[in-house]
Amino acid sequence: MLISIAWKNIWRNKLRSGVVITAVTLGLIGGILSVGIMFGSSDQHVKDALNDYISEIQIHHPKYSENNESKYFIKNSESTENVLSQIPGVKSVCSRIKIVGMANSPEAAVGIVINGINPEKEKTVTDIYTKIPAGSGSYFENTKRNPILISSKLAEKLKLHLRSKLILTFQENGGTMTGGAFRVVGIFKTTNAMLDETNVFVRKTDLIRLTGFSENTAHEIAVRLTDKKMLETVKSEIIKKYPNLSVMTWKELQPDLAMVTDFMNQMMAIFMMIILLALGFGIVNTMLMVVLERIKEIGMLMAVGMNRIRIFTMIMLETIFLSIVGGGIGMAVSAGILDYFGRVGMNFSSVSKGLESFGYSAVIYPKVEVSFYFILSFLIILTGILASVYPAIKAVRLNPADAVRTDA
Repeated sequence: MLISIAWKNIWRNKLRSGVVITAVTLGLIGGILSVGIMFGSSDQHVKDALNDYISEIQIHHPKYSENNESKYFIKNSESTENVLSQIPGVKSVCSRIKIVGMANSPEAAVGIVINGINPEKEKTVTDIYTKIPAGSGSYFENTKRNPILISSKLAEKLKLHLRSKLILTFQENGGTMTGGAFRVVGIFKTTNAMLDETNVFVRKTDLIRLTGFSENTAHEIAVRLTDKKMLETVKSEIIKKYPNLSVMTWKELQPDLAMVTDFMNQMMAIFMMIILLALGFGIVNTMLMVVLERIKEIGMLMAVGMNRIRIFTMIMLETIFLSIVGGGIGMAVSAGILDYFGRVGMNFSSVSKGLESFGYSAVIYPKVEVSFYFILSFLIILTGILASVYPAIKAVRLNPADAVRTDA
């Protein structure tokens, strides 16, 4: 009976209830969309970093990670790759020769990291081959001696274009300086301008020929996983098999990425709590008005025998219903908007340079986890309960005799 009465009561003044429900709905839409954009940008940032450069796990010689000296390499890399590919949870494996050197053009010279890769195997661990826009060359296709992929950022700095010659200078296996002339066959562009500017890609066979390294050696082995949730499990399994190698996850390789993800999760919680708190105060104000307008009615209900607990429950149910209706509409509309923009993306190309300088894509695909809606539903009900306490207490403290005589 109380549920039925409370439901009917909130529609006695449709305008006021409509205003409250609209406020809750709009507040949640704004909050959920903001959270979706923050979470989507953070998630996309991590995905781009893993797909373009890092991978979930990297393996190095223990001393290589200290200062990236080329003399510290992994022996028998081919057999290591084969063993790693058999570990449950491992999707793909690829080894690289990585050397720090200089890139010289007629216009400028910059320090770079030279990545010697097997082009076909590299496709299984990074998406660099998909980052070459139309008209910007190809990914080591139909190329002859010493082809090289550079980023659009580096091409701009060195004033290079397709078919330009680029001189690379680096240390060979014995420690002496050497170099070679490479021809630009492709110009790629990722969302991370900082890494783009410092990395170039050449064929591993070409780099081995110039440096004297064995074909069965590597400075880095990248490992991609079938499921990110298996990150620590796979890492532990690799350490068991290769205790003498350095095995690091992306969170250890790029702690700033992990920090951003954790920070975003905390910010989302704080942001939604602030919105719900603001909505809660709005609901409190509305329910206080309801109680003051119905002083005589509440007094009569108590006079005919309705106890204070039922009065308290009735006011609480009215408040909860307002919160649930507004929250339900807000979440439903937000889910539809997020589903649409999650497929087509939100283009922030006007600030793309600023975003890319921090490694963020200009196109953001907002998203929230399904569990977020369950947590939010609980918080909305909790907000309704807390917002109802003070108005309900005001109602049950009324003196029936005084309330019936009032002209309010």
